[in-house]
Amino acid sequence: MVYEEKGIYTVHEFTLAVKNILTGSQLSDIWIRGEISNFTNHGSGHRYFTLKDKDSQLQCVMFKWHGQSLRFELERGMKVIVLGDIDVYEQRGQYQLKVRAIRPDGTGELYKAFEQLKNRLALEGLFSPAHKKPLPGFPRKIGVATSPTGAVLHDILTVLKRRYPVNVLFMPTVVQGEYAAESIVRSIQALNSTDVDLIILGRGGGSIEDLWAFNEEIVARAIFGSKIPIISAVGHETDYTIADFVADVRAPTPSAAAEIAVPDRRELYSRITRLNDRLIECQRRSIADTASRLSHIQECIQSCLVLDKITNYIQYIDELTRRQTAGIQRMLEIKTYLFTAHAGKLNAVSPLGTLSRGYSIALKLPDKTVVKSIGDVKEKDEIQIIVNDGKLKCNINDKEVCRWK
Repeated sequence: MVYEEKGIYTVHEFTLAVKNILTGSQLSDIWIRGEISNFTNHGSGHRYFTLKDKDSQLQCVMFKWHGQSLRFELERGMKVIVLGDIDVYEQRGQYQLKVRAIRPDGTGELYKAFEQLKNRLALEGLFSPAHKKPLPGFPRKIGVATSPTGAVLHDILTVLKRRYPVNVLFMPTVVQGEYAAESIVRSIQALNSTDVDLIILGRGGGSIEDLWAFNEEIVARAIFGSKIPIISAVGHETDYTIADFVADVRAPTPSAAAEIAVPDRRELYSRITRLNDRLIECQRRSIADTASRLSHIQECIQSCLVLDKITNYIQYIDELTRRQTAGIQRMLEIKTYLFTAHAGKLNAVSPLGTLSRGYSIALKLPDKTVVKSIGDVKEKDEIQIIVNDGKLKCNINDKEVCRWK
């Protein structure tokens, strides 16, 4: 009776009550620091892990739609700072943290995230030399994306003015902080819609945290997708970012980027002077060589030399004529002999030859069919007899069968 007066909860009702208390408290939208353990990257895309320190542990879940913006992959033992809301998993009656964002905690974790992204993009081919675009030799306009407040812009303009003055299109860009990556991407896309021949993407030195915007994946893909060549000039000479690996050329400093972007006009003037001297010398030698050849030709065409050459050619032509005439004569003799031999063979089997030896040919009129047997004619038939020197017309008066042996 005592329990009924106070009311009895079911397990589910009690769990919901606890959930309402927890989720309605100030334990939402909070940052928590800890170390990842028991990490599971589920096939559904959701990530489950335990966030712990030396004294306690907290169950966490990061759903797929929040994990899509994660710039590195979680690993066991990684120290992180997570942003999330407290919640209760009703089926187990277990409170947990629904994570919405994760950041590496400490320089070591940042370097780990840097290496993860670097390796993944390298496997995709974003760093391949085959995709590097060549820089223009003589750019007419250069786009510069950097902060308007730092010394980077001043250094670049100073070097360009000294080496090779060109038009510069400055694109103010946020290069540090939470919104830096999006600002860099917008600047690259904006410069790609202009008539610049080259883009310098730069900022001064700093810690890995200060330069982290240039390690963002969206920045790397924006650089890779640029139609215009990009020089990356981020940090000092020893600083390397993902942007440096993706860019078409990496410069150790912004000033060095300006030196790479344009030629030195003093070197160009010196080169043009050397080429001019070489051209003049080549022309002088060409004229001298031509004059020498003309002098030699003039010596070769003296009248006596020409007459000797003509005489030699005439004699050579006469010799060729005699050879050709003799060759033709021999060929005619051979052909005549062959013709006579073949004519003799043909005459031996010719019907006219047979007639000349006393034989004749009998043809039955009027169709002039050859009479081969006495059966081919009958009495009073008219026949024609061909002899060696003419034709005879006759009539059949009688037939006699003979047996020739």
